[in-house]
Amino acid sequence: MKSLAQLDQLNLDADTKQQVTGIVQALLDQAQQEIRTQAFKIEALTLELAHLRRIRFGKKNESLSTVQLSLFEESVLADIAAVDTEIKQIDPAAKTTPAKPPRSRAGRQPLPDHLPRIEHRHEPESCQCGQCGNTLVKIGEDITEQLDVEPARFFVHRHIRPQYACKTCETITAEPVPPAIIDGGMASPGLLAWVISNKYLNHLPLYRLEQIAAREQVILSRSTLAEWVGRTGVALQPLADQLKWHLLQGNTLHADESVPRRRKGTSSPSSYAAQEMRVDPSESPYRRRLQTTYCCCAQEAW
Repeated sequence: MKSLAQLDQLNLDADTKQQVTGIVQALLDQAQQEIRTQAFKIEALTLELAHLRRIRFGKKNESLSTVQLSLFEESVLADIAAVDTEIKQIDPAAKTTPAKPPRSRAGRQPLPDHLPRIEHRHEPESCQCGQCGNTLVKIGEDITEQLDVEPARFFVHRHIRPQYACKTCETITAEPVPPAIIDGGMASPGLLAWVISNKYLNHLPLYRLEQIAAREQVILSRSTLAEWVGRTGVALQPLADQLKWHLLQGNTLHADESVPRRRKGTSSPSSYAAQEMRVDPSESPYRRRLQTTYCCCAQEAW
């Protein structure tokens, strides 16, 4: 090698030259081994990326079915991004995305205006020009926005009611206890809303909510959460009655009259509906029809 040939030209004694030659040769062997390892890893990741892209974007006869793909789409997209990033970390010059003709892009969607903005100003260390020393003049601003989220944060409301006594009348005066959805309970309206929204809107079971609270060292047993759900439902009944009254004020109530599929040997659509809803309400192909059927049945009962 050229480096070893140049080493022979140095004025070194035989023992030193032999030691230096061994060190250089060991470093070269180690570098070649690392290059071979990285090349093998890049090849493996490239094949894995091609396989994931075929699953995600391949032809219908070569990829998973639409139903199968919907089950793993999030995992496939995450794996594609992870493999692509790992290849770029190993070899920044590697091209993992096939070349595509340039096209006009509408740009990233702007963040909603109603979200609060927390400004972080990054001023230069000095207002003097680093080359000539003159004072810098502000000519504009470069603004970028990043979306952030604050996880559920538990905190405690302390209701302090001072008690005042009248020595003359021998009476005690104090403000009454603030009204609560659950009398004597420790759950505030905000906590009850968090439980209900996560259970019915985000489809999180109560044991998941129990685990989320436990990570913050807040003990909420499933039996307590279930009791809160039941009592909150009773407290919301007047709102449901008002909604029912509002719906019945119109001349017509629009609904989808499609008949849902039924299981064989049953006469009531609710049995098949309950089975579909238990599987996964958000992915059920009959979810809209079943909800409409319940709505129509409820309309007849009213």
